[in-house]
Amino acid sequence: MATRSDSEKRALSDTDKLSILIPRWIGHNREHIREKEGWLRKLMDKGLDEAGRQLKAAVDLLKEANSHMELAFQGLKQVDPAVTKSAGKRESPEEDLAEDRGTAEYPELRLRQIGVIRTPYTDDAPYQPVEEDEGDFRLEIHTPYRGCLHRLDEFRYIYVIYYIDRNNKKLSATVSPPWTDGEEVGVFASRSPVRPNPIGISIVRVKEIRGNQVFTSGMDAFDLTPLLDIKPYIKDLDSKPDANYGWLDDMDDDGHLLLHIRGIPHDY
Repeated sequence: MATRSDSEKRALSDTDKLSILIPRWIGHNREHIREKEGWLRKLMDKGLDEAGRQLKAAVDLLKEANSHMELAFQGLKQVDPAVTKSAGKRESPEEDLAEDRGTAEYPELRLRQIGVIRTPYTDDAPYQPVEEDEGDFRLEIHTPYRGCLHRLDEFRYIYVIYYIDRNNKKLSATVSPPWTDGEEVGVFASRSPVRPNPIGISIVRVKEIRGNQVFTSGMDAFDLTPLLDIKPYIKDLDSKPDANYGWLDDMDDDGHLLLHIRGIPHDY
């Protein structure tokens, strides 16, 4: 990625300088957040709850600091629209896919994390939710959003919408799902987790809600994945009887395919 020379930086205005520095500060904090969340999982696994609570509080403060810095950056753009063009663009795996990110025409958006997903998975997770999967599966809702759970327990299933924060694969316009023997399709015609916006959606069963904890059936996400939203899955409204398999209908091994679609573990 191109960088500005020292002489160019000295000639910049204060807003120009901050337009470069703030995204760097945010990115630096994100690296620290990911590192600390890794250590947080280790503390929780060892049962060091108090140390875990304190480290989680530190992580939450870093996330809050980033939120304020993102707001500061938005404030800069409101005062000086040229900031959007002068701010250094983030590196992108594909140049053509990067053109519509972080520009005045297609600005990046800010989302609010409402909690975390707790699962047994730290290094590997299933491709799809396995309803009868064993282990601790729950949504841990941040305290300010606890009241948002009112009457959610009256629904049998929910949509869980989350941020895929631990995928370092390169973004591509087309993908080849690993179980299709080389079939190539557009990323929007796939369930690939490597997307322009790394957002995951799972449908899971609600087992119980206690306080700010929503206990569910198996989920296909890593432990401590950032939770973005929860929506009720409503009979008839969300079930489409005439839905089809799209390009999947052309696959030869239908039985093998269905195992993947349903998230059922298998050996072939």
